[in-house]
Formats: sequence, structure tokens, C-alpha cells
Amino acid sequence: MDRKYTIEVSDKDMNQIVKLCGPNDKHLDVIREAFTCQLTLRDNQFVILCEQEDTINKIKEVLQALFDMMDQHIDLSEQDVDYCCRLAKLGKIKEIGNTYQQPVGKTINGKMIYPKTIGQRQLLQAMRHAEIVFATGVAGTGKTYLAVVYAANLLKKGEIKKIILTRPAVEAGENLGFLPGDLKEKVDPYLRPLYDALYDTLGNEQVEKLLEKEVIEIAPLAYMRGRTLDNAFIILDEAQNTTRAQMKMFLTRMGFHSRIVITGDVTQIDLIKKRDSGLLNAKQLLYGIEGISFVELTSLDVVRHPLVQKIIERYEKEEEGYGEDFINRR
Repeated sequence: MDRKYTIEVSDKDMNQIVKLCGPNDKHLDVIREAFTCQLTLRDNQFVILCEQEDTINKIKEVLQALFDMMDQHIDLSEQDVDYCCRLAKLGKIKEIGNTYQQPVGKTINGKMIYPKTIGQRQLLQAMRHAEIVFATGVAGTGKTYLAVVYAANLLKKGEIKKIILTRPAVEAGENLGFLPGDLKEKVDPYLRPLYDALYDTLGNEQVEKLLEKEVIEIAPLAYMRGRTLDNAFIILDEAQNTTRAQMKMFLTRMGFHSRIVITGDVTQIDLIKKRDSGLLNAKQLLYGIEGISFVELTSLDVVRHPLVQKIIERYEKEEEGYGEDFINRR
């Protein structure tokens, strides 16, 4: 038998209540689906009909967390609501507390960019305190985007003089010769996620000017050999497809007053043998060194369409079923 519970929100601003419900009550739909319950707004009360008292308490926690986020001037999205529901179901909703309090940077239009998940907050803290950060995680966790936004913010504040973006140009290899165009044209398609973040924070025109002045530099990983990079923020993306030798070469390019962020998804290694990955090797070899931080983002940190998280979780379960020996033979 369903229990009925009401949450009084007469102390809340009506605009906040409307924003919490979302366009055409879409945010409430997300909560209803997540907890299999009835949830309606009547006058200044949310009315919940649900069998389990524990579920009612979780919904109450979600609503409070969403109001807290709006108090921090966060524009709620369906992804935010879905994330709060997932945290509540795992008993982790209280951990979201100050996630949105420290911005990573801001867009060209002045809108603040905040970490949207607990894992993203941990990544931001790591980038602030460590000189080298390894950020690993599945697709859609925002690790690359946050790294570029953070780098652009430091550049705007004058704390670094250069941003360098690199990655293995072609999966499991760097054979660029057959591609048409100059170096920039050859590499651009592989760096599109990095460009998107730069355009968001600096604007298209400014990015193009900085590229011309080589304040922002793009290059395939092979072009890092023999260089020493001072006063720079260097981002190595798709690092799971580096070899051990490439990773060693890249890490030893670091100069004075520079920072490095290495991002990758160890579930998408395109090397013939997974164990040859320079990213996997570095995580084992370098763990515990002061000044190097490791952050692992999970499917819980996915900030894309909710279906992406479900897809990732299914693939993770399948790989667990195959076992490590099968994965290593790939």
C-alpha cells in the first residue's frame, strides 16, 4: 500500500519551485522514473505516493539537494536531477555538498562552469594541488573538458604562458603522412573535444589568434620528443593508447612552472595488447610519488544523456564476466 508524504515548500520562492519542477515537469518525471513513485506539486507542497518509507526519505533528500544547488545559482538540468537521484539511491547524496561551490572557470559569455559530480570535484582539487594529474574514466565523465577549461582559466589569469594539447594522433599509432593538409589540419579531427572546450571558454576568434601566436599549440605526441616545456599547461588526451616508451618520453618533457594533465579511458585501449598501455603502466609505476595525483572517474560521473551511463554499466558488467585474461588478449 502506498504511503503518502507531503513536503512543505511555502518558504521557497515560487520561481525556484517552478525551476525545480523543470519545463513541463520534466525534472519531476526524472525523479518519478528513478524511484517508481508518484510525485506532484499541489499549492506549496510536494506530494509523494510511494510504498517504501526509505524511498520517500531519498526523494526528500533529492529535493533538498536541488534547492541547495539553486541557492548556489546553479541552473538545474535533467542531468543534475538524474545525478542527485543516483547519489541518493547509493546513499551518497550528502557528498554532493560543496561540489558546485568552486568554479573551474567561465564561458566566453561569463557563465560559471562548475564541477557537476563528486568525481569532477576531486579532479578539480587535484589540478589545483598537484603538478601532474592522471584523470582516468569512461566516456562522458568530462575529464578532458574540465582539464581544458581549467588550463584556459589559468591562461586568462596569466599563471601560465602556454597551453599545449597533444594525443596519439591515430589510434594505436601516429602515421599521419597519408592524411591531407598541413600538421594542424591532420591533427585537428583528433583534437575536436579539446577545441570545443577552448571555444566555450575563450571564444572562436580568440582561440584562432592564440593558435597563430603559438600561445595555444596542438601537436601529435611524436612531436613532443626532444622538447622541454616551461611555464605551460600540457594536456595529453586519449593516453590509454600511448605505449610505455611514449608515456615516459611525454612525462620527461615537463619543465619548470609547468603542469600536466593526462586523460584516458582504460576501457577503450586500441593497442594490440592492453597491458602495453603506457597509461596503465604509469598508474602502477608512479603511484605514491609526491606531486603526482590520480583521479578515477566512474559511470556515476557521466554527465551525458542518462542512457550513456546505463550503456557503460552494461559493458563494464560484460567485461567483468569475460575476466582479465580475455581483456589482456585483445
